[in-house]
Amino acid sequence: MIKEDNQKDSTVVLGGGLTGLSAGYVLTKSGMKVKVFEAASEVGGLSKTIFHKGFRFDLGGHRFFTKDEKINNLVKELMGSELVSVPRKSKIYMNNKYFDYPLKPFNAIFGLGPLTTIEILFDYVVEKIKNLVRSPRNISLEDWVVSNFGRKMFDIYFKEYSEKVWGIECDRISAEWVAKRITGLSLARAIKSAFFKRTGRDVPSLVDAFLYPRLGIGRISDRLKEDIEARGSTVLTDARVERINHSGSKIESIEIKNNGKTLIEDGMEFISSIPITKLIQMLHPSPPENIMRAVSRLKFRDLVVVAIMVDRDRVTDQTWIYIPEQKIPFGRIHEPTNWSRKMAPEGKTLIIAEYFSFMGDRIWNESDERLVDITVENLEAMGFIKKQDATEGVVVRVPKAYPLFEVGYKELCDELYDYLGKFKNLHLAGRSGMFRYYNMDHAIESGIKTAEKIINKR
Repeated sequence: MIKEDNQKDSTVVLGGGLTGLSAGYVLTKSGMKVKVFEAASEVGGLSKTIFHKGFRFDLGGHRFFTKDEKINNLVKELMGSELVSVPRKSKIYMNNKYFDYPLKPFNAIFGLGPLTTIEILFDYVVEKIKNLVRSPRNISLEDWVVSNFGRKMFDIYFKEYSEKVWGIECDRISAEWVAKRITGLSLARAIKSAFFKRTGRDVPSLVDAFLYPRLGIGRISDRLKEDIEARGSTVLTDARVERINHSGSKIESIEIKNNGKTLIEDGMEFISSIPITKLIQMLHPSPPENIMRAVSRLKFRDLVVVAIMVDRDRVTDQTWIYIPEQKIPFGRIHEPTNWSRKMAPEGKTLIIAEYFSFMGDRIWNESDERLVDITVENLEAMGFIKKQDATEGVVVRVPKAYPLFEVGYKELCDELYDYLGKFKNLHLAGRSGMFRYYNMDHAIESGIKTAEKIINKR
């Protein structure tokens, strides 16, 4: 074990994703010293761009949009001329048809047929009348959607896609989450916008355009890292946190495995953006049994990304295409060259397919070769490409991509927050660190606010 010659007044950041790097960026700008530790070989976490033989692709399609002027200015100042504005143009592929996303009334009526549309509207009215008679008791996602939009809409648009994304039945997904995140991975707000004459312009998920770095979303993380290091602080990759030592109400140090060596790092303040489950499991001494039981019940949804390189200039004109049906194994596809032409060599393009998975399940354990074949077969069956167009495929497995919001998760999180709150120099931040579903701007905001909290303690 090597005791690092470190400054005890520095802030130690666990995790080099957008949240941890944003915190480090703000702290170093204020003149404070920071050490960021990232387990992977590159920074960025889920907001990372993979480079392969002239092709670039993100781990899922990530777009930057925010109504927060402070965050907007930070990213624009950081990225400068690297940012381009990309028009959002998305579709839903269902029953061998395409629907606008968000749906427009004309498209919805003639896409679904007038009888189905009438059924949806009738169910909606019935539920609204029921809600006037008695207050709905919404526990699960299914309860909430049926209560707010009707059973028909739930069955057609929400059930299959939500269960595909999350891997559990809708009556097990928390209503508390979906009420806040209706514009997340579901399709419900798009349908509501169509049938109930809302434009969606006030909803961040339904914006008409977004900002994107020419060389991929990972450039934001790269630039944050560059800026932190330019101010004399450290961002260390391939540095896996293995133990977090504490005494009384204080985190004393962390132990890190880096290039076969175990390093001990002291610090004044500690920011954790790594999964809250990992954080608690690494605490030494170990937490009480009730805390360990609570953390064992929190789960994450994993992601398998398959990139298919295509010997064509373009395949689609879409930003995203959502695919609710279970018979097609991936849930969403996008073509990065529609976001930036720099994402592929001239005359070439690529299609990215997202498979929502659990680590150890059939998709996760499938061979890379077979996953590429499955993706190409489905893209061909959907009419996007011919098999001979696909020149190569790359598979990336992303563990713990999304917190899984099962019924009861909030009570478990509250129990963990209460326990971790006793450590006065420990700050939870970010999607995994807080077990919350954050967009990119929320992840950056979480890092900024955590940094400002530390700065204000000085």
